[in-house]
Amino acid sequence: MPPPPLSSPGGHPSRRHFLGLSAALTGAVALPSVLSGCGDASASSRPLQFWNFYAPAPNEDPATMARAAWMQDTVDLWNAENDQQIELVYAPVLGSEKLATAFSAGEGPDIFLISPGDIARYLNGDVLAELTPHMTQEAVDDFFADNLATRMIGDRVYALPMEIEPLALFYSRPAFEQAGLSEGDLPATWEDLLSVSDRLVAAGQGGLVFPTAQDYYQNFVWYPWMWQGGGEVVVDSGARSAFDSAGAVDALRLWKDGVDLGLTPRVPPASNDIVISFSEGYASIWQSGIWSIQDFERKAPDFDYGVIPLPVPDGGESATVLGGWAFAANALGSNPDEAARFCAWALGSMDDDGIARVANWCIDSKRDISPRRSSLEYGSQAGGYDSEHMRMFRDEIFPTGRGEPRYPPVIYKAVSDAIQSCQLAGGDPEDQAATAAQAIDAYLTTYEGVDLA
Repeated sequence: MPPPPLSSPGGHPSRRHFLGLSAALTGAVALPSVLSGCGDASASSRPLQFWNFYAPAPNEDPATMARAAWMQDTVDLWNAENDQQIELVYAPVLGSEKLATAFSAGEGPDIFLISPGDIARYLNGDVLAELTPHMTQEAVDDFFADNLATRMIGDRVYALPMEIEPLALFYSRPAFEQAGLSEGDLPATWEDLLSVSDRLVAAGQGGLVFPTAQDYYQNFVWYPWMWQGGGEVVVDSGARSAFDSAGAVDALRLWKDGVDLGLTPRVPPASNDIVISFSEGYASIWQSGIWSIQDFERKAPDFDYGVIPLPVPDGGESATVLGGWAFAANALGSNPDEAARFCAWALGSMDDDGIARVANWCIDSKRDISPRRSSLEYGSQAGGYDSEHMRMFRDEIFPTGRGEPRYPPVIYKAVSDAIQSCQLAGGDPEDQAATAAQAIDAYLTTYEGVDLA
């Protein structure tokens, strides 16, 4: 049966559900005083704090400087036109634990960045301000629907993506050449992927890199392999788990085989740096996202690498996952309405400046796919997708994408434990998938919240 209905009068889940989740994750104690002082009249005169992790780097790294400048320019323009001022606050470790701790202590920022993988507990906790009242329907429809869906409840928007970051395979052309491999040997299937990786390693080249650290990112990177074979974590709008299906089992086995065959290192080389790893010959194939294009541009602009879609299993369908951060407003903050209006203005304006602002983030400050049709068209006309790799992501990889799932921490952990066991601890894929499915089903029997599928 589907999850119980959302419990608050406004159609949102109860706030105590969020507080319980954040306390369980962080060890913080959720006290009733979390609501004290929120939304009071005197607070509207204070600047709204916008937590973000973009700030000028001490070494003046051009990419970091460009991102920080975009953030500052956006806030400066708002401040010049609005009474309610906004203050950028640099939060260098804006991970899920830090943000959850702040909210559970009643000190959550007014505006912040959030990923799809962490959004369910904030939606379920009724702590995200609705952005839809500050947007036109034209603006909502301008966002790519599948990518926006994980930030919505029904037709109501609670966060706006600033970017889309699909995943693909990056490969080193020099390594392929040293191993006697050509473009015709590029892997199209899982069998090809393991075979080519084996030939590379046998020729003294680096191998295939998948993430091995247990965190949200590892799950994020693993999901497309499961989807390609028809696997799902949950089905029926999140009513039950399907994680013990063949698609999930096969994806677990693929990652297990990579390590067991000596093709995938247990610890990513060069401190998990793809550019150094390729340049120094520590790796030849690496699953990464569109953001790595800019990493190569600034660290090794002359290095010859290629990008291809993720290989598929026999009988499977091509798939990737659409990640990326979004602006969100704190419904418990000092001025939620203005915080929400800022988010909608910054990323959801339909005027020329608003369309260009989102496009410029994705083609100038970073290398991303725009989350909006109008901005993607603008960026394309401006030449932002003319290069080989950006064109590949826009034309071949992005169209196969699905939005990153919004699973609560309990479901994330069940999947993560299965991946870790199979990849690094000798776990059997069928057994681990069944164990995870049982844990997920047990959790879903009492789950109250947003749809998870």
